[in-house]
Order: sequence, then C-alpha cells, then structure tokens
Amino acid sequence: MMPVTRINIGPMYPSTHGELRMVVYVDGNIIKRVEPRIGFLHRGVEKLMETRTYMQNPPYIEKLDYVAPLSWDDLYVSTVEMALGIQVKEAAQYARVVMLEFQRIASHLLWLGTFCNNIDMFFTVVMWAFRDRAMIIRFLEDVTGDRMFYMNLRLGGLNRPLPADFSERAHKLADYLEKTIPQYGEFLNNGPFAERTKGIGILEKDEAIAHGVSGPVLRASGVDEDVRKSNPYYIYDKLRFIVPTGYKGDVHSRFVVRYKEMLQSARIIQQALDKTPGGDVVGMPIKLIGPAAKPDTVINNRELPKGEGLIYMVPDAQRPYRIYLRSPIYSNLAVLSHITKECKTADLFSILGSLDVVMGECDK
Repeated sequence: MMPVTRINIGPMYPSTHGELRMVVYVDGNIIKRVEPRIGFLHRGVEKLMETRTYMQNPPYIEKLDYVAPLSWDDLYVSTVEMALGIQVKEAAQYARVVMLEFQRIASHLLWLGTFCNNIDMFFTVVMWAFRDRAMIIRFLEDVTGDRMFYMNLRLGGLNRPLPADFSERAHKLADYLEKTIPQYGEFLNNGPFAERTKGIGILEKDEAIAHGVSGPVLRASGVDEDVRKSNPYYIYDKLRFIVPTGYKGDVHSRFVVRYKEMLQSARIIQQALDKTPGGDVVGMPIKLIGPAAKPDTVINNRELPKGEGLIYMVPDAQRPYRIYLRSPIYSNLAVLSHITKECKTADLFSILGSLDVVMGECDK
C-alpha cells in the first residue's frame, strides 16, 4: 500500500484563480484531503473603509470581485442608502437592474471560458465566452466611462446620465445573448464534457445548507434560494423569472445552473427595459453628509453572481464606524476539502473551478 503523499499546489498555479495555495494529500491518484490556504492577497479592505468617508469607498470594494465589480459596488452603495435613508429614483432602479444582470452574464461567461481552459477542453468555448463577454464589457464601458472598475453608482441613482441609445443598445445586446447562449449548451452537451464534470465534487442538499454555501453552488444542490426572490430589492418583484436549480450537486449541475441563469438574466433585462419609466437617473453629488437619525446597525444582502453577499455596517456621521463584508466565495471555498475527498487528482481543478473562485473577494 502506497503511503499518503503531501503535494503543494500554488499559490502561483494558474488554475487556482488567484493567490490560492492548496496542500493536497494523495494516496496514488486519489485525494484524501485538500487544505485551502488563503491570505496571500489580504489587503485589510474592511479596516481601510472605516477610515474613509462613505463615497470614498467604492474604489476599494469594487476590487473585491474584479470579475463582477459592479455587483459589490451596488451592494455597498445600497447599504449606505439604507443608513442615510435615501430612496433610489425609480428610473435608476431599472437602470441598475439592467446593468447588474449584464454584469451577471459577463461573470458567468468568464467563468465558463476559464473553466473549459482549466480542464483543457473546448478552446472554442473559451473564445466564444470571451467574445460575448467583450460585447457586454464594451456596453458597460460606454454607459459608465470605464472598462473594468465602473464606480458608476451614486446615492439615489447613477453617476452620470444614460446614453441616448441605452435602451436600444441594451435590447439589441440582450436579443443577441438570448440567441447565442443556447449554443454553449448545445456545444457542451456531449460525452467528453459530461465525463469530466458528472458525478464529481458532489455536495448534497443538506450538506450545502449546513456549510452555508450560496449562489449557483447552493442551487446546484437543489436549494431554491435566490435573494432576488426571497428578499426582492429594486424592481425584481415586478419581473418574471425562474431561479434555476439542479439536484445532483456535482460539477455538471453547477455548469447547468450558471448556463440557465444567463438565459434568465437576458430575459430580466428585456422586461426591465420594456417597463422602464421616464425620468432622471443621476444620483446625489458626493458630499460629506451623514445620517440625520443614525441607525444602530445596517444589514444588507444582495444576490451577487457568485452567491449571496452581505454587509453589516455600523454607520457614523460621515463614514462607516464598523463594516463587515460577508463574501460568498469564502463560504463556498470552505467546502473544497469535503467535496474533493476520494476524487481523482485529475478532477481537482474541475471541482475547484466549479466553485467560481476569485481570491480577491475571498481574502479581502
């Protein structure tokens, strides 16, 4: 019988999606235990935010998940709006939903492309995903003025007016995505992809709940939970959409859930655009103004592309006195050791990739 061998992977290995180190114990080619070691990107974002005024913080928080920065920006700005008692303009709510759902699709496309690259299969999908994501990024760049870190949200609305052709371009792009996204499912509905993704990294429903995972990882295990449905914000309660769920909880189920979520996001965009009222979307200018009647604490959650993000904040006159960021990736990564046990070492990066890890958000 071969002795258990300790293998060090990372923190510079490309498929670890950032500065993640894994200590892997193997018996032959069978994984006995995986220990994720984090902290290589730790920047102390929460403490930095406690030393800045409210609207000096979006540049910090957007860099948590640099794949979907607008989502964290929205979570933070909406938390400040709750603390200050500021209502978001109706037209701005629709505009935020449109941009957030485009950001969700862009995040899932990048995940799909890098996932296929991780398992060294279907480079065609890598090219397709980056092509379609580039179209979304270009659209968001034209709306916000920046390609990667948008910082386009202001208290009560957006930073700048929408382009005159915003609705027309968004409709056209959503139409394109609705027609194009099914091609990914058709292309990957084959034997080789199924062999590399089915029946591995299984996370049962009760285990998913017990470990506190969220987002596509949770829904792939059969739990119908989405903050947009369970605790609607903005205008999500006025829109019709389905929350895709799986039932096997394996790598393939996580792919299917994200694939279907992209289709649902495109349909959400179409509905929001059709129902958008007229009116101004520009929010308040940045001012050093605190809450008139300061609440003791503010707790806010949002359905980010990778799971449920939460902010706990104790507001002060002009800045967060205390702030805590609950990252979905941190909780999702914690199950890696559990779902890789007794799997083959060749499946390690397929399982890790299915969690959609971005270490900037995990380490904060």
